[in-house]
Amino acid sequence: MSTATAQAQLLTAEEFFDLPEPKDGSKQELVRGKIVSTPAPGLQHGETRANVGSAIKQFLNANKIGRVAISSGLVTDHEPDTVRGPDVSYYSKERLPLDKRVVGYHTEVPDLCVEIVSPSNTKKELRAKVKEYFFAGVRLVWVVDPEDRSVTILKAPDEGRTLYDDAALDGGDVLPGFACKVSDLFA
Repeated sequence: MSTATAQAQLLTAEEFFDLPEPKDGSKQELVRGKIVSTPAPGLQHGETRANVGSAIKQFLNANKIGRVAISSGLVTDHEPDTVRGPDVSYYSKERLPLDKRVVGYHTEVPDLCVEIVSPSNTKKELRAKVKEYFFAGVRLVWVVDPEDRSVTILKAPDEGRTLYDDAALDGGDVLPGFACKVSDLFA
């Protein structure tokens, strides 16, 4: 197969966005132009994602400093395109004005990406995704592990700390004023 033929088969972020949702419920991401599917996450993953998104949303309802999204696409690279789907994303109003409507993928990356660990995730895969987020310009990443009931807070790909149970999780200077108990994310 020629290089031109191989490149012609790669999808762009725009083409990927226009694809229908998978009928089997799997999660799809675009990695260097190719679709990568993972199994549909289980109930524990879904509940945790809802809890994290709801905690941030409730805070933002009272503090109009940004917006939260669940499982929306984030373009982390171009030519070939890579589109990741963080479980939860927070955009400050500076990166995404409160009144701006976006159809498709936003041109700015979120300030915070949250990854909920699934049984299908490997540590190597999660580390690679975290690096991609930071390389794209994300300022903070939380890796939430429902099995371990922990949150690892990363301010850089290799700089993090892990909190458990009754520890207070806060948004630092990325999501200022936000705070909750780690255990609240698993209620």
